Amino acid sequence: MPNSKGYRHSTRRLFKKSPRDKGMQSLGRLLVKYKVGDQVVIKIDPAIQKGMPHRRYHGKFGVITEVRGRAYIIKIKAGNAIKQIIARPEHVYIAK
Repeated sequence: MPNSKGYRHSTRRLFKKSPRDKGMQSLGRLLVKYKVGDQVVIKIDPAIQKGMPHRRYHGKFGVITEVRGRAYIIKIKAGNAIKQIIARPEHVYIAK
């Protein structure tokens, strides 16, 4: 059989959580509101599949350019190209 190349292939270690962090995120973490212009990091939460960006963008820095429904449009530099990633707030953190 051919190797499957699904959307989440090769994420066994990338999306792994420690036993202390397993389960859903806290309610306060989910209610954080971001503004246009905020610098954020894409950190994918494997417990929530909705609004999950591609694994290629896990750990990337970007700037919020737009709010679209419950999701945010994040501008990211990928090589020489500038990409726009759609991600929900569960997968986004403020950059420190």
